[in-house]
Amino acid sequence: MKSRTGSGMPPKGLLLDLDGVFYVGGKTIPGAVECVRFLHEHDIPHLYLTNTTTRSLADLEKKLSGLGLAIPADRILSAPLAAARYLEARGITRCQLLLRDRVKADFANVHEDEQHPEAVVIGDIGNAWSYELLNRAFRHLVDGAMLIALHHNRYWQAEDGLRLDIGAFVAALEYAANTEAVIMGKPSAAFFATALDGIGLPAGEVAMVGDDIESDIGGAQAVGIHGILVRTGKYRAELARRTGVQPDNEIESIADLPELFAGP
Repeated sequence: MKSRTGSGMPPKGLLLDLDGVFYVGGKTIPGAVECVRFLHEHDIPHLYLTNTTTRSLADLEKKLSGLGLAIPADRILSAPLAAARYLEARGITRCQLLLRDRVKADFANVHEDEQHPEAVVIGDIGNAWSYELLNRAFRHLVDGAMLIALHHNRYWQAEDGLRLDIGAFVAALEYAANTEAVIMGKPSAAFFATALDGIGLPAGEVAMVGDDIESDIGGAQAVGIHGILVRTGKYRAELARRTGVQPDNEIESIADLPELFAGP
């Protein structure tokens, strides 16, 4: 399947999701290794965007290497990295970090404050969620703390099936504390703007490749980036249809991506 931008030409640059596109759990998706090699060998401007909040940037690079995916850390824009930069730019140093311990490594300039935090930062903490934890965060928000969510995804694809993601907890806190979270990862317009700056191309010359119809495709299209949906990872035809988001193109998997750059 040939997937092209509106001009009839292949995109000049690519933004690519990782989890669900190149791998699921501890397994690479067929064609993923070859696609990474293709992008490098053909010198196509690209950046990997991830809402993954279970690993630090260093841990993620290590995992990718273990999967045979030669993706260096400087090619990755992660939601935790964006949040750390956001906090630093605003001089916010005292936070309640609802993050896994290894992800806290990306927040070296932040002091954990469980008494009077300036911000509550939410990522994926797996089974550690509890009513008491949510209530503590709620009280901080009522007292004036800012709510920062590393992303707002509804669900994600694990090896055993779909799982509830942190967007549900963020929405609960927004409702209870009558506040609005600052979203760091996809589909944040600021996150995509940072990615475009990273590859040095305007939105109309770039395509976003992802398995999340809302965060990847809808978020990209909202800022003028073409959206290419892959039918792997969390993709479910019926769930995608319900969103009302229409991708510019669909491909079966990342293995089909190099075909975009083939001749007419």
